Amino acid sequence: MVPLRVLELYNGIGGMHHALRESCIPAQVVAAIDVNTVANEVYKYNFPHTPLLAKTIEGITLEEFDKLSFNMILMSPPCQPFTRIGLQGDMTDRRTNSFLHILDILPRLQKLPKYILLENVKGFEISSTRDLLIETIENCGFQYQEFLLSPTALGIPNSRLRYFLITRLQSEPLPFHAPGQIETIYKSLTSLPEEEQITKLSMLKLRCFTPKEIANLLGFPPEFGFPKKITTKQCYCLLGNSLNVHVVAKLIKILYE
Repeated sequence: MVPLRVLELYNGIGGMHHALRESCIPAQVVAAIDVNTVANEVYKYNFPHTPLLAKTIEGITLEEFDKLSFNMILMSPPCQPFTRIGLQGDMTDRRTNSFLHILDILPRLQKLPKYILLENVKGFEISSTRDLLIETIENCGFQYQEFLLSPTALGIPNSRLRYFLITRLQSEPLPFHAPGQIETIYKSLTSLPEEEQITKLSMLKLRCFTPKEIANLLGFPPEFGFPKKITTKQCYCLLGNSLNVHVVAKLIKILYE
């Protein structure tokens, strides 16, 4: 079977790429694109053989996109214009420009990709940018499904609610069935009297997670690592901007079926 040619936009530290590997579908990342130099160092450390373009997406022409000859796009555009704690500038935020460029380029490609997967924060679903995205993919003839999903819905102990969109060039519906919520230690603790809650919590000897532990919670594989020159603070920031690998892997499988 001929592998899918995957274009990874806003690659960050490679969460989408790791999810693609975990999904086990026949695929190859033909190019990754991101302007974040620190994130790119981590990406190159983990995927040294993947072509990485360290440039702005809006600086890539239609002809350059066509030359990549991809049939799947994985992307996680900047979330700052849509976060609840931010200014929610939406389309007026300059950080949305690269994504608007993608939406302008998409209908004009010589060959449309067969699959697209997009991840963003809760809040994107009520944005004007989302409306333009849906209008664009509908005009291109894509079948799509969008939803808000937390890893906890898949039985993963990581509460991280995110917007996802999966879309493909065919008419069949995209079924998605999530299992029930997992039980948490917090639920058990809150059933205790207040004094006992404090006692139980003190016994846990709580501390901050290390970057490696956070990567594990996000589903990154054991071999994932950071270059030595990346500081601990940078590790935390990069992981905070990443995604849950297991969730995306599940969605890629659904999209490909």
